[in-house]
Amino acid sequence: MSRAAKTTLVATTALCGGVVWFVHYFQRAEKELMHAGVIRDEERSRIKRERQLDFDVQKELEKEFKKSQSVSPVHVVESPPGSGGANDARK
Repeated sequence: MSRAAKTTLVATTALCGGVVWFVHYFQRAEKELMHAGVIRDEERSRIKRERQLDFDVQKELEKEFKKSQSVSPVHVVESPPGSGGANDARK
């Protein structure tokens, strides 16, 4: 076998090995990245469930407070403009 043929064989073998290694490395990195996304999604879902639970608890507390307290609507009577009310500017 000639020297050029041996060099070509070694170069192509090394290149193929490098490509195979790179593909495996890239797949492993991509898998880890995808798994990190799943973990982030689970954390977001957990936080969303906690917030919804807090909201539901507050809603129930509001219902209980409304049952125990009698709140009547407040009627505000506004003075007509120019009548010397508190909102008019002094001259």
